Amino acid sequence: MALAPAKTGGTLPRWVGYLTKPVLLGLACLALYLYVSGLELDSIEQRELNAETITQRFIEHLQLTAAATVAVVVLAVSAGVLLTRPFARRIAPFLVNTANIGQGLPSIGVLALLAIFFGLGFRYALVGLIAYAFLPVLRNTMVGLRQVDRSVIEAGRGMGMSKNAVLFRIELPLAVPIMLAGIRTALVITIGTATLATFIGAGGLGALIETGISLNRTPVLITGAVLTSVLALFVDWLAGVAEDILRPKGL
Repeated sequence: MALAPAKTGGTLPRWVGYLTKPVLLGLACLALYLYVSGLELDSIEQRELNAETITQRFIEHLQLTAAATVAVVVLAVSAGVLLTRPFARRIAPFLVNTANIGQGLPSIGVLALLAIFFGLGFRYALVGLIAYAFLPVLRNTMVGLRQVDRSVIEAGRGMGMSKNAVLFRIELPLAVPIMLAGIRTALVITIGTATLATFIGAGGLGALIETGISLNRTPVLITGAVLTSVLALFVDWLAGVAEDILRPKGL
C-alpha cells in the first residue's frame, strides 16, 4: 500500500503577511530615490527635492493628519456614543445627515470657503479635515454599538452593572472592530485630503505636488505624489495591524 505524500504546503506565518506591504513600500521609495538621483535637476528642482525640504513637508503633513485624526476620533466617537443612547434617538438622523453634508461637499471647496471667511493656515485646514473625516468614524461607532446583541446588554444589567459599566465593559469592546474600520477609513481620507491644505497655507506634501504642477516640474510632482501614496498606504497598513491586535479575542 503506497504512502500518501507528505504535505509541504500550508498557510504562511502571520508575520510574513504583516511585512509584505512595508517591504513593497520601501522598494517604491528606493525606486523613487534612484529615479530622482539619476536626473540632472535644475535650481528649482534642487530647492524642492532635498532632504531638508522633503523632511519639513513630510512632518507638516504628519502633524496635520495626526491632529485631525485625534480630533475626529474624540469628537466622532463621543458623538456616536451619545447618539445611540435612548434620549438622543430622535435627533440622531438629523445630526447624521448634517455630518453627511461635510462628507458630500468637495474637500477643496470646504478648504476654500474656510480660507475666504476665516483665513489661511494650519488651524483652518484642520477644521476642514475634521469636517471631511468626521462621518466614517461617527457612522461606524453608531453601527458598532447598535449591532451589540441586546441580550448581552440585558445580561450585564441583570448582573448589577450600571449603564456606564455596560457601555465601557460590554458595548464599546464589542464595537471595537467596526469602530477601528471607521478610524482606518478616516485616516486614509485625511492623508489624501491634507495634500489640498497647501492651497490655504498649511504646507504638507501637497506643496510638492502644487509646485510640480504650477512650474511644470515633473520630478517634483512625481515625488510629492509617490510620497503621499506611500504614506497613505503605510498608515493604512498600521491601522490594519492595530485592528488585528486590538480586536477582542473570540471575534
